[in-house]
Order: sequence, then C-alpha cells, then structure tokens
Amino acid sequence: METLTAAQIAGQAGLEDWRVVRGALRTSFATPDMSAGAELVRRVVEAANEANHHPDLGVRYSRVLVDLVTHDAGGLTLKDVEMARTISDIAAGLGLRAEPEVRQVLEVCVDALDIDAVRPFWEAVTGFDVDEAGNLVDTTTGSGSLWFQQMDAPRPQRNRLHVDIDVPLEVVEGRLAAALDAGGVLVSASSAPAFWVLADPEGNEACLSTSAGRD
Repeated sequence: METLTAAQIAGQAGLEDWRVVRGALRTSFATPDMSAGAELVRRVVEAANEANHHPDLGVRYSRVLVDLVTHDAGGLTLKDVEMARTISDIAAGLGLRAEPEVRQVLEVCVDALDIDAVRPFWEAVTGFDVDEAGNLVDTTTGSGSLWFQQMDAPRPQRNRLHVDIDVPLEVVEGRLAAALDAGGVLVSASSAPAFWVLADPEGNEACLSTSAGRD
C-alpha cells in the first residue's frame, strides 16, 4: 500500500482532530473520567476489529491517547486516514473533545562517529529493541526511543547527546518563546519548520521538531 507524506495527510479532509507527529497520526480526546475513556476505547476497538486496522491506545484518567500508523507499509496510508475519521466520529458521538495539540514525542539523539560500536551499549542500558532503521525503541511500553546521528569528525566543543521534541506545528511558536524567556538561546532556525535548534544557558541542546518541511 502506498504511503502518504505529512503534506498529503494535511490535504485530507476530516482530520481536524489529528496531527502528524514523528511519522504517525496522533491525537488525544479529553474525558471527564476513566469510565468515559473506557467506553471510547471499547467502541474504537470494535471499529478497529471490523476494519482490521488497529490503533495504539493509551488510557489516562482525563484523556485517551490514540496513535495510527500502518506498520506493514512502514508509514501512513489511507487506512490510517479512514480509521482516524471513524475514531473522530465515535468520539464526537460521545461528546468528547479532541486535543491534538497536547501530543508530542520525546527522543534522545546520540551523535556518534561509529554508530555500530556505540549502539550495543545503549541497547544494553535501555533494554530497548533495534528497529529496521537502526534506532532503539521501547516496543513494550512505548516509553521512549533513541536514534543515532552520524558524525563526520569529533566534536569535543559541544555535547554529543541532545533531546528532540516533536510537536504539532501550531505549538512551536509558544514553545520557542517560552524557551527563550527561560534563558535559552536559538542556535539555528535554518532547517525550520522541520526543526529549530535551541540551547540552555550552559549550551545543552534540544531540537523542537515538526512534520512540516520534511517531504
């Protein structure tokens, strides 16, 4: 099945409740209590079984988190678009409000000269699994991931670990302002809107990333 880019997803109707964040369609539905969340999950599971296309679901007391991606295609497809619309209809029927702006993904990036040499250490200390791209992913609980960035020369003048925070595009402006107000520095915006590089007052770096500008 043909995969879709983030730009192609953005051009689809009926996805107002959803955002592409780190390669998946993601949203959250606010719930007044866990019982309401459980009912949403029950109905979504019924629809997913009928369509034979299953989202990842996370239930909290005040929200239900939903992630969609077509794993056997290695990306987003029309199956995800159709299921997202179905889930939005289910949530609307229950009177639940979507809050896609709260979704984000946190990753740690390890800069390495020899990725194959350093990956086994991080695999051992995290207990994560190696995916097809060579990244480390917590496939059991989804608690986090690490990816490895190829260096072409040693960089003793800066840290070689940085944090990536993937967020919806509409969130970035506020995050940037808050980070700068908190004493941060904008290191580079040359790759925006794909990502902005920031640093804390001691030079530790973080990237605010979006799905925009990556196609």
